[in-house]
Amino acid sequence: MQELPEPVYTSAQIRTLEAAACKRAGLALSALMERAGAAAAFELRAWFPHARTVAVMIGPGNNGGDGWVLARLLRERGMHVQAYCTVGVVELKGDAAIAAAAFLIAGGAVAEGAVGRADVYVDALLGIGARAGLSGRMAELAAAMEPKLTLALDLPSGLCADTGFAWPGAVRARYTVCFVGAKLGLLTGSGPDLAGEVRLAELGLAELLDVPENLARRVSARAFAGALPPRARAAHKGHFGHVLAIGGDNGMAGAIRLSTEAALRAGAGLVTAATRASSAAAIEIALPEAMTRVVDDPAALVLSGYTVLLGPGLGQGAWAQALFARVLAHAEPMVLDADGLNLQSTCKSAIPTGSVLTPHPGEAARLLEVTVVEVERDRPAAVRALARRFGCVVILKGAGSLIADPAGALWICDRGNPGMATGGMGDVLAGVIAAFLAQGMSATDAARFGVYAHAAAGDLAARAGERGLSPRDLLAQLRAVVNPHALA
Repeated sequence: MQELPEPVYTSAQIRTLEAAACKRAGLALSALMERAGAAAAFELRAWFPHARTVAVMIGPGNNGGDGWVLARLLRERGMHVQAYCTVGVVELKGDAAIAAAAFLIAGGAVAEGAVGRADVYVDALLGIGARAGLSGRMAELAAAMEPKLTLALDLPSGLCADTGFAWPGAVRARYTVCFVGAKLGLLTGSGPDLAGEVRLAELGLAELLDVPENLARRVSARAFAGALPPRARAAHKGHFGHVLAIGGDNGMAGAIRLSTEAALRAGAGLVTAATRASSAAAIEIALPEAMTRVVDDPAALVLSGYTVLLGPGLGQGAWAQALFARVLAHAEPMVLDADGLNLQSTCKSAIPTGSVLTPHPGEAARLLEVTVVEVERDRPAAVRALARRFGCVVILKGAGSLIADPAGALWICDRGNPGMATGGMGDVLAGVIAAFLAQGMSATDAARFGVYAHAAAGDLAARAGERGLSPRDLLAQLRAVVNPHALA
């Protein structure tokens, strides 16, 4: 799959930058529409090389204009094109009307009634213009498309370009050809499910875009590799930090064990698990490389000299609450995960600056005192609100995990797969982030590169299949992921 560029845009940003680039190049919007239609025709023929009949679902705006151009070009190449429009052609305006007229002059016709059978269905209904659920004729045309045979132009209709939220009736595509720049909504929330495989057609504007500094950015393989240079030959364990993972209440030894091993595999020089006696025994047997500290009295736990990870299997009882208060009183940066986040949502203590929080949508909702639906409706806004509220770097986990810092900068990781939706994955992620902090990364870098390493390990592990993927499968891949130069 093609890797997208790092910059990721909102709909408003792409409209502004596209207009400025066209002006700079002396390029009319109608000419850009021609380029978009040509790029879509090229991708359609590449993805569906045996297609002969194409049904193009066309809306009233510029996305529909791209569809008219595509329909005309495919017809000129000898394909049978069925063009369905949500409005009468006489109701179209601007460049979309010009594109429709060119299709009709070339001998095309607008189909009426129910959608006929086709080898490929093209979604040119709304693109980035979606503001609500699909209805009326638009909903009928959207429902007539077969997901495995559908190509979306720029964005599946009904998907919010800015948030990844999908309104009722949103189109599900197998492929999406995205124009000019990648849209944030393609990569998070419902975007990855609805968009399928995404390719970018920059339409000749890449060198003309004045990319602003406040854009969201993908965490790229190139950036990740640059963050983990080869180690010096004279290096020793003291150079790579000491992670103290705190958790593992009775019956939850697995969580602390996963975090401990993940920190080791991600390159921490030393790792200690501070935990219950039963959990310590399990770790000592399974991980002779790690150290353990049995925590009977939380007040006696030494915290100085460590990168602290608090939360895996911590529980929410008296023992957990005492450890939580002890760590927060220490007032040094930490990784706060799982039950640590749940305790934070009830006590609302100040979290040390420079910390990293790793909530999934349910934990994020509790921290923000909203519903999970509200979090998922606007994931970028939710993760930014958390980062501002706590003055920390925050990771909102899920499809297209988002990372935000307190200043509002946003990163997105488009790696990972559905097989990772299983218990224990978050414990592995927390261990990786703690290891990167221990090795000297800033909180922002540890968060964004930790998410990337975790997702990349998940993708390697999923080569044998997504269903049945275990967090321990990622542990076996982490060593390769955090040594990108060895793989080159």
